[in-house]
Amino acid sequence: MTEHKSFKRLVRARMNKTGESYTTARVMLLRAESSNGAGAPALKTSDEKIRARTGRGWEEWFAMLDAWGAADRPHREIARWVAARLDIHPLAWNAQAITASYELVRGLREVGEKDDGFAISASRTVAVPVERLYEAVVSESVRSDWLPDGRLSQRTATRPRSARFDWADGPTRVNVTFLDRGTGKSTVALEHRRLSDAAEAEAMKTYWRERLSVLKGALEG
Repeated sequence: MTEHKSFKRLVRARMNKTGESYTTARVMLLRAESSNGAGAPALKTSDEKIRARTGRGWEEWFAMLDAWGAADRPHREIARWVAARLDIHPLAWNAQAITASYELVRGLREVGEKDDGFAISASRTVAVPVERLYEAVVSESVRSDWLPDGRLSQRTATRPRSARFDWADGPTRVNVTFLDRGTGKSTVALEHRRLSDAAEAEAMKTYWRERLSVLKGALEG
């Protein structure tokens, strides 16, 4: 299989951190196993799965994008180009996964960075019905039990599936979805978007994991 410069850089970054051979590092990355500990970003899915979904593997996609000059283009333009090759919408998962993986490999963005800033996510499964979990997040009076700083301002809500909020007085957004797991269990999944940089994203990730743990403890206790 032809080796392409962009993918080789990712393999070598892993080699430098782990001491693995080129072949081993390449196989591990094509499996899309987490490479965060190796100092290199993980691909969005395995080579096998992206090939099954799109007809091409990671090395082929990276070679095509390099040849087109994607390294000098913005995210939306890359996504539109990929989508045109697949005859899908630019926001479809395949287009976004290929674009994001390429940008990570080429150093065009950091892990967690989106078009509108950085984003983090956190979730918890709680042993209560989804209606009760929804109420605990959307009701301001109930929410104060686990989120006492009261920095969420509701924008929209669809009971009992989702809610969107402004965060404090800044430009960031908090989107929350709820999933009924049956047998008295449900999951809350939260995404905080438009964060300014990686440091703020890391701080908010820690914050929301702690807050959702408090929420879980309060409802289950």
